[in-house]
Amino acid sequence: MTISFRAYLFFLILVNITFTAFCQNNELRSYTLEDGLPQSQVYAIVQDDIGYLWLGTQGGGLARFDGENFKIFDESDGLESNYVNDLFFAKDSLFIATRRGLSIRNHARLDNYSMPEIITIFRYNGHNYFGTKTGIYRFSKNNEVVKLKIHPLLDEAQINSIMFDGSSFWIASNKGLFKCDTLAVNAVVEVYDTHNFTSLVQVDSKLIASTFINGILVLDLNSKKEIWIEELQRINSLSLIKNQVWVSSDNDGITVLDVENFQIQKQIGVRSGLTVSHIRECMTDKQGSIWIATSGGGLYKYFQNEFTHFDKDTGLNGNRVYAVHNATSGLWISNSEEGLVKIDGFGIHPIEKIQGFNDVKIKTIASDEDGNIWAGSDGKGLVFRQTTTRDSLMIKAQGLQNIKIDTIKVPTVKNHLFNTSNGFPSDWIRQILVRNDTVWVATYSDGIVKMMFDKESSKINIHKIFGQKEGISDLLLKDMKVDAKGRIWYSTQNGHLGYIENNIVNELGQVLEDKTAINSLVFKNNLLFLGTAGNGVWMTDIQEKMNFKKLSGDKSLTSKNIYQLIFDNENHLWVGSEKGVDKVVLNQEQKIVDVFHFGRNDGFLGIETCLNAVDIDNEGNLWFGALYGLTKYEATQEQEETSVKPKIDFESIEVAYKPIDSLSYYTSQSSERILQLNSNQNQISFTYRTVDINHPKDIEYRFKLNDGPWSPWSESNQQNLAGLGYGTHTFVVQSRNYRWEQSEPIAFSFFMETPLYQKVWFQWLVIATVLLIVLWFVWNYLKRIKRKNSEEKARLELQNHLLSLEHKALQLQMNPHFIFNVLNGIKAMGESNPQKMNTTVNTFATLLREILNNSRKETITLEQEIKTLTHYIEVEQLMSPKPFQYEIEVESDINEEEILIPPMLIQPFVENAIRHGILKGSREGELKVIFKVENEWLKCTIIDNGLGIFYSQNSKTTTDHQSMALTVTKERIESLAGKDTLMMEEIKSNELILGTKISFQIPLKTDF
Repeated sequence: MTISFRAYLFFLILVNITFTAFCQNNELRSYTLEDGLPQSQVYAIVQDDIGYLWLGTQGGGLARFDGENFKIFDESDGLESNYVNDLFFAKDSLFIATRRGLSIRNHARLDNYSMPEIITIFRYNGHNYFGTKTGIYRFSKNNEVVKLKIHPLLDEAQINSIMFDGSSFWIASNKGLFKCDTLAVNAVVEVYDTHNFTSLVQVDSKLIASTFINGILVLDLNSKKEIWIEELQRINSLSLIKNQVWVSSDNDGITVLDVENFQIQKQIGVRSGLTVSHIRECMTDKQGSIWIATSGGGLYKYFQNEFTHFDKDTGLNGNRVYAVHNATSGLWISNSEEGLVKIDGFGIHPIEKIQGFNDVKIKTIASDEDGNIWAGSDGKGLVFRQTTTRDSLMIKAQGLQNIKIDTIKVPTVKNHLFNTSNGFPSDWIRQILVRNDTVWVATYSDGIVKMMFDKESSKINIHKIFGQKEGISDLLLKDMKVDAKGRIWYSTQNGHLGYIENNIVNELGQVLEDKTAINSLVFKNNLLFLGTAGNGVWMTDIQEKMNFKKLSGDKSLTSKNIYQLIFDNENHLWVGSEKGVDKVVLNQEQKIVDVFHFGRNDGFLGIETCLNAVDIDNEGNLWFGALYGLTKYEATQEQEETSVKPKIDFESIEVAYKPIDSLSYYTSQSSERILQLNSNQNQISFTYRTVDINHPKDIEYRFKLNDGPWSPWSESNQQNLAGLGYGTHTFVVQSRNYRWEQSEPIAFSFFMETPLYQKVWFQWLVIATVLLIVLWFVWNYLKRIKRKNSEEKARLELQNHLLSLEHKALQLQMNPHFIFNVLNGIKAMGESNPQKMNTTVNTFATLLREILNNSRKETITLEQEIKTLTHYIEVEQLMSPKPFQYEIEVESDINEEEILIPPMLIQPFVENAIRHGILKGSREGELKVIFKVENEWLKCTIIDNGLGIFYSQNSKTTTDHQSMALTVTKERIESLAGKDTLMMEEIKSNELILGTKISFQIPLKTDF
């Protein structure tokens, strides 16, 4: 019996160790082709001064990583080869060892040097040495690559690593380990060993040299004592990380050794989460994170975090964890829609589903003093999982004469389901609290239920339901907590807060600025903290007059959407949101002193937390339920992640949207320069960057121009400046990281040249010249004006008088030939057609009377002008030997009597159309006059079907009267509407002249 118990105990301990180790595999974060890595075989890693991680791959070229995205540089960008073996960064330059030689990237420039395949790069005393497959190379004084003749064996060996111990050089090659006093032709060389050595590191006075198949040599440089670690085989490289030696092999992952006794501390391989066992190199970045380059598995980030993550792959029924509760029997969670799960020291234990309570989201879990579990759901009520014990007999027999009977306790579980079908007021449960024997249940919209469970009848006794009649005005409950005095506090969707004391509801109303939902409540002594949906965290002292203040201080929370609030045993406030969790350090005045954010890159793999799914266990560990699993935070005494002061640099500067190629990438050089811009280059844009590969999304920037104020902190890393004043300007920019540590400001100065016309000396010169010219002209003008003033005045008066008379004369003038013809025609009609003669005389007389009346006026109505034109055309019809038709059309919304027009403005064009167009044509004559009001203009058009005005002008003899009348009329129109307003054109069809169209427009005048 004793043997069986020990075996069982050993089995449980083994299961626990295996379970814990299995759940901690998430210390590795992989970056593969799906994340943008160009090739899965990563052979080299280095970090530059800015913070970028550079990766050399086999076939994919070079990759630059900023913590979020990869940027690829390959042969198409000028790289010597896509097969990169080693990387080295120094003096603002990245040295790239490739299969076909060396590439050096300096800022945006890439220079290539051909040489044998380079395996390693070593820098000493400002000089770079290149270990190749056939010896060591370096640059000569004239910047040419030369081979060093050091030793016959070395000159033909593959150089894998070079190290300087302070007095001598050590060279690891495939033909052995060599010691040299110098890297030159006359070097004193000692062949220390002939194994295939792959890598070298130094720890204090100890040289550690790895071989590929013969283990690791540890050589004391002082005593010359050596130790071989032969159990480690097939070693690619050694890395000194955090006072440990990390051994990378090509078939067994990573082995970590301590630097004192060189004992194995741990091994990282496939069981730890790596997908391959072939490791090329390990390195640590400026913040202490460890990066692992693998052959076939891409890049890994290794971080020893304090989080343990559980999800479907590690034993849960699903990834979503809606509720978390620490009970005496272990940690209880609700897992997706798959029921309850219990976690204890022996592993994860899914609880068998309860009939009538399956396939449902369980949103809250609570327990009583006896370990019985209460669970509330969305839509299926709540369940009480009652655990009782019964006595059972156990018989121990040691032979027939020695029989012992013991009594043991056997647990039994019974589930009780309560919903609307059996009398419970709601099926939707938000929160459950158990106080002694009293159970408080907050529903979604049916109030708070106070009840007890009757063990004898296995039924619940509802003492009271607190709803709107009892004082809870907003029934959309979000959270419920109990304070030190036993008062039950509740919060609601619309921002209401209240508590129940002695069965009386004390409603505090909307305690915040708006109707923001209060998602979560937590107490710290007498302080109440509220987590809101979109408005951060608020707090108040419940013993004093409740004055709610927003949590603030030196730092800000990562998100304003609060889903979880809890205090750990060190009185740090933990805030869960859609971005992970924040550890908030508060001072005595409850001001924020510091904020530590934990997201995916920090080991919190659950990402978005679930509402109030958080609890603390008996050992002080925090458990967070999230959309992507359950995360445990185990508080340790280890230091927080090393925080490095950020560095900011200009990535690019553009003038008029064109990059400045001559600019140095690094501020240490560019800040000493002043860029000269001409007066037309008044637009300049800056792109700057701080790289934090562990928190790439948490960098913020601010800038200022000259001595102006700083801009607000922003995530934008670009700024465009346009329309700047002339002169010297200095653009200053600064960044801060996720810890709000600020970088040193960097500045860029540029001078915008003032244009010649704005220079002071030029302006004064122009002013003086202009003044002299003006004075000279004024003097001459005054001299002339005195002499000509009197005669000019007389001349102008005379000219004005003559123009006035001429104008009136023109108005009165009528074609003498026309009058003569009319009178002769009337005379002839007297004998042949007396009636027609009478009509002609009357019409002609009316026409003469209208002309005489209109000549006294500057303007007449359009109606009068149309009447005069009508009489004139009728006289022409009566006297014409050839019949013709006419039409006068008016298109206007304004009455003809209200439109004003200069008299006799249309008649010369009508006369010309009849006499030289219609009467000389072979077709039956047609004349059309159109008046059209459009916007603020009166448009006039005269159309005839005669010979065509240009043809007629070329073939006729123009009389002085006709020429003068048309000329004067044209000048009158131009004086009214400006030049080029009169349009004369011939109407043509297939080169056949169909008539003439004359059109013009004058400003519209009315008598109102």
